[in-house]
Amino acid sequence: MEENGHQDMSPAADKSSGGGTMAEAEGQAGPARDMGKILTMIFIVVNFIGIGTGAYLVFSSTLGYQPKVTHNAELDKELQEFRKSIQKKPVIYSMETFNTNLDGIPRRLVRMEMSLEMLDEEGFEEVFSLGAEARDAIVRILNSTGYAELETVQGKLHLKNRIIAELNGFLDKGVVRNVYFSDFVVQ
Repeated sequence: MEENGHQDMSPAADKSSGGGTMAEAEGQAGPARDMGKILTMIFIVVNFIGIGTGAYLVFSSTLGYQPKVTHNAELDKELQEFRKSIQKKPVIYSMETFNTNLDGIPRRLVRMEMSLEMLDEEGFEEVFSLGAEARDAIVRILNSTGYAELETVQGKLHLKNRIIAELNGFLDKGVVRNVYFSDFVVQ
């Protein structure tokens, strides 16, 4: 050491202080570097095992899950009856002519004749018994529909869907499958 408190960094001072050569320093860094590579490889392998285990658990608990199929004879019988009823010839109920106003200004009048395609005879009887209630529901739908909506084919299809939905809401057992317009005039 020098008098002013600084160390002498000359090569002679390094040899005298017991410091090793450069080869000795590399020899000590080599095992540390190898240990770092080994730890990195171990970390990668552990991560792959963890990801694989997690993927397996997710797949087996969600995507790979197949519930047990149970058959109920009564439900199967009911399903077969329903399929047979769909394949039968549909029942058509022709309604009287409608003359009513459309929504909007200028006031427009619509005259239409329509037929309801029912799923079965039971639905036909149910719609027939509704009578005025079914007609009133259809008139309310027409009164809330504007002329611009009925100008296009899409508008008429939307009207059909609204009528089907409204009438099926009234029916307990019957089902309206389709609505057919045989006369449709807007003035």
